[in-house]
Amino acid sequence: MDRIGPAGTQTKFRRDMEYIVGKHVYGNLYGCDAEALFDEQLIVRVVMEAVKVAKATLMEIKSWKVEGVKGGVSVLALITESHIAVHTWPEYRYAAVDVFTCGDHSDPKAAFEHIVKALKPKWVVQHYADRSSLTTASWEPSEGSY
Repeated sequence: MDRIGPAGTQTKFRRDMEYIVGKHVYGNLYGCDAEALFDEQLIVRVVMEAVKVAKATLMEIKSWKVEGVKGGVSVLALITESHIAVHTWPEYRYAAVDVFTCGDHSDPKAAFEHIVKALKPKWVVQHYADRSSLTTASWEPSEGSY
């Protein structure tokens, strides 16, 4: 079946594709301890624990520490199910946390909550996005639509 898709591109709807279940929990942590936010080893340990709490499979973990004004720590865990990332700004006592997993077995909310508990913010703004494929039909772009 042909339909007009995004930006006027023609698409073919396919009803035979499996639906991918993606769960995305992300948010902002305010009022954290500045010293903890600048402790690269601590953030790496917390993210590695969050991988286990999420029931995810770690593929690789990378971390960076940026010195100076507006510096901080970034940790990215590449997991089979997607990723977990924490970026900190000690000067602002702020951290951004992103946990995105696919599959029925994973629990990104538990991983997010583990990170929150470890960084002890004064307050948290948490978001959730259903990153699943279309529930009624999946589509693929027509040739030349990119």
